[in-house]
Amino acid sequence: MVPVNEPLIMDRDKQLILQCLETGWISSEGPFIKEFEEKFANYIGKKYGVAVSSGTAALEIAVKALGLPEGSEIIVPTFTIISCVQAIVKAGLNPVLVDCDYRTFNMVPEEIERKITKNTKAIMVVHIYGLPVDMTPILDIARKYNLLIIEDAAEVIGQTYKGKLCGSFGDISVFSFYPNKHITTGEGGMILTDDENLYEKCKGYRNLCFSFDPDRRFIHEEIGWNYRMTNLQAALGITQLERIQEHINKKRWMGKKYNELLSDLQDVCYLPIPKTDYAENIYWVYTIVLKDNYPKNAKQIMKELMDKGIGTRPFFYPMHLQPVFQRMGLFKGDTYPNSEKLYEKGFYIPSGLALTEEQISEVSNALHEVLR
Repeated sequence: MVPVNEPLIMDRDKQLILQCLETGWISSEGPFIKEFEEKFANYIGKKYGVAVSSGTAALEIAVKALGLPEGSEIIVPTFTIISCVQAIVKAGLNPVLVDCDYRTFNMVPEEIERKITKNTKAIMVVHIYGLPVDMTPILDIARKYNLLIIEDAAEVIGQTYKGKLCGSFGDISVFSFYPNKHITTGEGGMILTDDENLYEKCKGYRNLCFSFDPDRRFIHEEIGWNYRMTNLQAALGITQLERIQEHINKKRWMGKKYNELLSDLQDVCYLPIPKTDYAENIYWVYTIVLKDNYPKNAKQIMKELMDKGIGTRPFFYPMHLQPVFQRMGLFKGDTYPNSEKLYEKGFYIPSGLALTEEQISEVSNALHEVLR
């Protein structure tokens, strides 16, 4: 079996985790958490970092920390993971969806401006699959309408837009360290901001809104969550961050190998774009999109690949089609053709950092057999 993802764990990772076990610092109390927050914030280029238990937790805290009035609208792509829209809904706010570009998978800036109303307060930018969102027009729109930017850079840790690291553009930015990300802490996430007030709010929401005054510790002014990261996770984050450039180089090597081996596939609409005028693909995952007239859909091809021992994952199911949101009465009558077709025709193949050249060849051979 070639798994769709396998993280790369080295001796240095094990050494720091063992240090946590030997010292007893295994909970959310421990020196590595602050160190990881500071090092990651410094790497991205933000003043403050708040380490949390997952990327989903980071989104929920970030949205709540903005303190937007109930009913405010946040523009967000429909082609994304449910965590993004879920965070908006759980905060009592209204998600407003936009479609994605069919080649880059990212939200279309021109659609954003058409969706702005007097209730719009923020844009949630989500970088998808390896290429960043085209940020310049979105930042211009945000300035024009005085909107906040929530930047979800979970899938592009180490990626740059016009030479500047993704995650550095948001008023508040979030990251995930799930095992399929460019650095992992097992589970885990991070919130970054330059705003000290937002930073303090995020720290509170992460930790049940305990008072920072020891005499008032169990007196709560607000509702928060237990979304803390452990010292064990932070230790792994520190060692993984030390190797971030190696991981990026490995991802791009992997993308280049796949490009060479799969360029002759006749039934594939297109392979990932190697670069745009603002970024080189970081290949968080390696995507396959079938031609419109190909008689099988992504699910059928994925099943045939699984029968050959090749792990795959489907593309995101669009948010406007999600049953849970339809039952809430959200997105009635919405249609986003690019996102809908991508779910039908798109999937991704093994792309983890532990992938070997032999496995890449095995995946290529299986794809050629299945699509022949």
